[in-house]
Amino acid sequence: MAKNKQKKFREVDSFDNCFFLSFEESRENGLTLKGKWHTQFFRNNNPIVLELGCGKGEYTIGLAKRFPDKNFIGIDIKGNRIWTGAKIAVDEKMNNVAFLRTRIDFIEACFAANEVSEIWITFPDPQPQKTRVRKRLTNMMFINRYKNLMVKGGIINLKTDSEPFYDFSREVIQENKLIEVDATNDLYADPTIRDEALTNIKTYYEKLFSEKGFKICYLKYKIE
Repeated sequence: MAKNKQKKFREVDSFDNCFFLSFEESRENGLTLKGKWHTQFFRNNNPIVLELGCGKGEYTIGLAKRFPDKNFIGIDIKGNRIWTGAKIAVDEKMNNVAFLRTRIDFIEACFAANEVSEIWITFPDPQPQKTRVRKRLTNMMFINRYKNLMVKGGIINLKTDSEPFYDFSREVIQENKLIEVDATNDLYADPTIRDEALTNIKTYYEKLFSEKGFKICYLKYKIE
């Protein structure tokens, strides 16, 4: 198992669609592609969409296939996870996909102001302990980081199996006067949600939770 992980790490480092930002680099100059994703990697002006904590990249790949007129970047700290999505993108010559191995905390060192149009947060660790509120990816500390790289009116999407985490995220929206667009605590039973990208693309964890009978929550809101 360890050898397989090491092999995937080496392959990820060799893929042209994969990039890495270390702690040291995040505190110095940041990622060399910061502010240059459109011109130096994607070579188009299509909107850039991020998936935070992308895992194996199922959602990144699924969205990229469904929306070829957008660019997608999956972000995760684990190289052996993103290998799966990155390998699919390489093998299928998907030019609108990239992967970034780094911590979400370092996101401002990877993207410039107005460079990102949309963010997906798919089944993150809900960090249920009260002492870990600051680590929740929808707390205001993280949202302020997202604001620094998103266009005005940029969209954040959350999918989670944790209703307490969903409720917490809605409270953050309301308390900080953000604009809620869609909200449901039972995505697959809600007739008002008709976006096929929400129901036809599933991550490994979404399939796992759905099979166990967990309801899937969805939240969509705007950053102004």
